[in-house]
Amino acid sequence: MSDKPLLVLWIDSAEPYLEALAAAGLADSVDVAVVPMAEPVPEPLAARAAALVAWRSPPGTLAGMPDLRWLQAMSAGVEMWIGRPDLRDDIVLTAARGVHRVSMPENILAALFHLTKPIVAAAFDQRESRWTRRTSVPLAGKTLGILGIGTIGAELARKAAALEIRVIGTRRSGVAVPGVDQVFTPDRTDDVLAESDFVLLLMPSTGETRNFMNAERLSAMRSDAYLLNFGRGDAVVDADLVAAVRDGTIAGAVLDVFRQEPLPSDHPFWTTPGISVWPHVGGLHPYRDALVAELVVENLRRFLAGEPLSQVVDRSAGY
Repeated sequence: MSDKPLLVLWIDSAEPYLEALAAAGLADSVDVAVVPMAEPVPEPLAARAAALVAWRSPPGTLAGMPDLRWLQAMSAGVEMWIGRPDLRDDIVLTAARGVHRVSMPENILAALFHLTKPIVAAAFDQRESRWTRRTSVPLAGKTLGILGIGTIGAELARKAAALEIRVIGTRRSGVAVPGVDQVFTPDRTDDVLAESDFVLLLMPSTGETRNFMNAERLSAMRSDAYLLNFGRGDAVVDADLVAAVRDGTIAGAVLDVFRQEPLPSDHPFWTTPGISVWPHVGGLHPYRDALVAELVVENLRRFLAGEPLSQVVDRSAGY
């Protein structure tokens, strides 16, 4: 039996990760096993696994990995891992934060254009060979309020500045962020809601953020404001949002994430005028696996050297 540590890639598209390992000169430093997501990790591999790269696993799986010391999540959100009884304290959990730094802000900007420019209406007009001149609403001078400013929010603020959009928002630490005009702590959320033309949710899924946008907070928004959710679906109380849009409490919403995915075909989000359903496309891009592979390789280098890993999850904070 090999005395090298075993890295298990419990994923379907392993090529970018194997290529990154080879390019970094680490392929000979570890044993690597690739297991398709639809299959369980075979017991002999589970018993030897020192490191695991995975999207998710059935409850109890980690209990069968006694030598596991590092778990690399494939996404920035880690709510599917935190709180599991089989996630021992001696397992370091790392997240794939930062891989959406470019794609997510671009898609959020696309949502802002979707709300203010007659792009969709023009497409429908063309389908009917119908000439209709429509008026765009300028984004310059508007206020974007970001709840949960992190890497994505900071990058979005930098890009929004070129469009003359004012950016405000909340951050747990309250520390200033370049490009953000004013940073509040979460207890000042109502100030952000009252000032914003667009309210963007980028919060992780934690006990503090679940059901955060309820009827009370939606009513704190302006009646001409829009809600955008590109964070986690459980931050919004679905029924409250539908009611707020139907009643004119807010102007509408663009939703990229949902409590249940795929979104059930009978969910009222599909048919509520003013709500746009985007099927979790905010972070997708053709090079995502390559970026995650870079993070895996860097963390593997640190793991083998006994150095602190990058993007370690604070389990008490939830992200």
